[in-house]
Amino acid sequence: MNRRRFIKSSLLLAMTSTLPRVVLATNPSAGFDYELIVAPADVNIVPGGSTPALSFNGGYPSPVIRAKQHQPVRIRVVNQLNEPTTIHWHGMRIPIGMDGVPFLSQPPIMPGETFDYEFTPPDAGSFWYHPHMNSVEQLGKGLVGALIVDEAEKPDFDADLVLCMKKWHIKDDGSFTALTTPQNAFRMGTPGRVMTINGEMHPTYDVPAGGAIRVRFLNVDNTLVYDVKSTDSDAQIIAIDGNPIAQPRTLGNHLIAPGMRLDLGVIASSKVGETVTFKHKNKPLVTLRTVASKLKDRRLPTLPLNPIPAPDLENAETIKFAFEWNANITPIHKDGKVNYNFWTMNRRSWEGMSKGNIPAPLAKLELGKTYIFELANLTQYHHPIHIHGHTFTVLKSNKKAITPFHTDTVLLGQNETVIAALVADNPGRWMYHCHIIEHLKTGFMGYVEVS
Repeated sequence: MNRRRFIKSSLLLAMTSTLPRVVLATNPSAGFDYELIVAPADVNIVPGGSTPALSFNGGYPSPVIRAKQHQPVRIRVVNQLNEPTTIHWHGMRIPIGMDGVPFLSQPPIMPGETFDYEFTPPDAGSFWYHPHMNSVEQLGKGLVGALIVDEAEKPDFDADLVLCMKKWHIKDDGSFTALTTPQNAFRMGTPGRVMTINGEMHPTYDVPAGGAIRVRFLNVDNTLVYDVKSTDSDAQIIAIDGNPIAQPRTLGNHLIAPGMRLDLGVIASSKVGETVTFKHKNKPLVTLRTVASKLKDRRLPTLPLNPIPAPDLENAETIKFAFEWNANITPIHKDGKVNYNFWTMNRRSWEGMSKGNIPAPLAKLELGKTYIFELANLTQYHHPIHIHGHTFTVLKSNKKAITPFHTDTVLLGQNETVIAALVADNPGRWMYHCHIIEHLKTGFMGYVEVS
């Protein structure tokens, strides 16, 4: 990956100054493509207010890291926080040593230290990156960013928009509200107040009239499940959670829970000044506006499928996972202290871990074998269940019709059971958790071991 290609990517994305920044490494060491400096920084999210955020490279939105399928990318992380951190590359099927989970896959990056990540993406698509330590605060205060893996042969879109969705927990003056409260952590999660795309409230981006537009939504929020609709009735779903689907389909509406992504294909109007708006429950998220171009008669490019291993369903072993409350636990004790072991996976809350103290796995999987995960949500709330290092093939649900698709984050609705297959082809101890961050922090986490 060289400077010329990064600059070309930067120009492609720089349709307005408010799109996420493509940032070259800051005085990079030889052999590194990016340097991410993790540090506090004041950012401007609300008019006239300053927010004391945590940032990558001094601002928000965070740098868009662009890699290429089947080619190595090297990223140096410099921790300038006053606490440890790591970086997890969400949705990536990469070696365990690069997965960014403290103690399970790497030592924490201590204040003043660096850690060098290097991996070769097997899959193209929309992914993202974030810490896996002190997650409520580090993610909630801004340490979230997009990782885009371009296809080995890049499809011919006329614009490629990377849109990070985050509802900030801030007041009108920019100061933070509570990132978590016990009452909300034991329900749907503590909601933010200011809904943004790339750190802006309902931005408008210019796109070429008549062009084929790729719109990448990435939910980097701690809590909110977005229900995305479009004023363009012909908007097409072309990829779900980083994985292209074989037959694109009309959007209608689509739920995007924390950790999930959605790629849409849109043919922009040939008339200058026309707009398309994407909404969450009728609240505008982002608007696309056409500007003059010479494009015409464009069609949406076809995305190549990722090389996800096909499950051997005939010889698969079924493992049942029940996600529920611990009915025997009182969330708040009489002395006001919070009991943080509220959510359970197979009647077990995450015990936490430290150096030399790793709890037992939820399941042990044999390398190369296919497993069917029966994911049963026995609660009234949504839970996006995310697995590291692997990709599910979602097969069916007891609540809705399913056309099989690939994902790393399965959204379970109220009392919904989903059947998903997985080929355990990546050795290691892989985190497995709800991606509503407060649920993760209050018990909804564990890991599976592949060996």
